[in-house]
Order: sequence, then C-alpha cells, then structure tokens
Amino acid sequence: MIPIIRIGGALLMIAMAARPLTAQGAPGAAPPRAQVVAAAREIMKGARYCTLVTIGLDGQPQARVVDAFAPDSGLTVWIATNAVTRKVGEIRQDPRVTMLYYNPTTFEYVTVIGRATLVDDAAQKAARWKPEWSKLYKDENRGTDYLLIRVIPSRLEVVSVARGINNDPVTWRPTIVEWP
Repeated sequence: MIPIIRIGGALLMIAMAARPLTAQGAPGAAPPRAQVVAAAREIMKGARYCTLVTIGLDGQPQARVVDAFAPDSGLTVWIATNAVTRKVGEIRQDPRVTMLYYNPTTFEYVTVIGRATLVDDAAQKAARWKPEWSKLYKDENRGTDYLLIRVIPSRLEVVSVARGINNDPVTWRPTIVEWP
C-alpha cells in the first residue's frame, strides 16, 4: 500500500525500504500526515508574506509577493488584490497557481500547489479586510477595485528540519501531502 504522504516516487520508496533500518525507521521515512499538515499550517501562519506564482498569458510563470491571510481550517488561502492587476487576468485564463511560504530564520518552507478562483462577494470581501490597506483601495473592501483570490490546495510540499520534516536525502524532494 502506498502511503498518502510520500517522499519521491514509488520506486524511490521501494529502494529506500531496502536500506537498513535505523532507530528512527527507514532512512527518509516521511513523518505522519497530521504532523506535516500541522507544520504546514504553522509555517503558513508565521509567514508575513508569501510568493504567488501564476501562469502568464504568454505561458511564462509570473511570481510576486503577496500579503495572504492565514490559511483556514481546510488550508484554503485568501489573497486580496486590485481587480485590474495582471494576476487577476492570468487566473481568469489559467487557475493553476503555486504559493511559496518561506521562513529564512528557521529555514523551513511550504509550497502550496492549487487552483485559484476570483471572489467578488461583498460579505467575503468585508470578512477579509486589513485596515492597513485603506490607502490602497478607493472604498476599502466595498469598492470594485477590491477583489479576493481564493486558493484551494491540491498538494503541499513541506520542509522543516526543526520539526523533523526533511527533504529526501538522495533526491532532495520535500515531504509531499496530496490535499485534501
């Protein structure tokens, strides 16, 4: 049976299982899913900013730093933006996105791979507002220039040595959780 959390492909896991066991189990063995998800949530909450990558209209990936809200209980991420930004047009064209949360102090990161949708619902916009943004939008969260991006993850990639979530020692692949 292939575990939900995996490091590398199935062949790598077979090769790793053939190695001698250590006191901690098979070399490169992934920590339990719940531990990885909890670590991902904490790393994401602790990051002040993250990088959002969209697919540009010309097919070239486009990266920018965003001020995302903390993930909700399902690890859905919300981002506020101006409705006329390049990322909005790119998401309309192709909803696939990647987000990277990185903590340089602890050298840990989470990559969120998922799909984005644009949300212009007044109640959602009111619920997701930071007062420090008041100078960025004409009518705060009530204006047509304020728009939300909702990112629903399909995969998490996590590395946090301090939390016992390491890259594979051979391939350097992070610990991967297919989500949900």
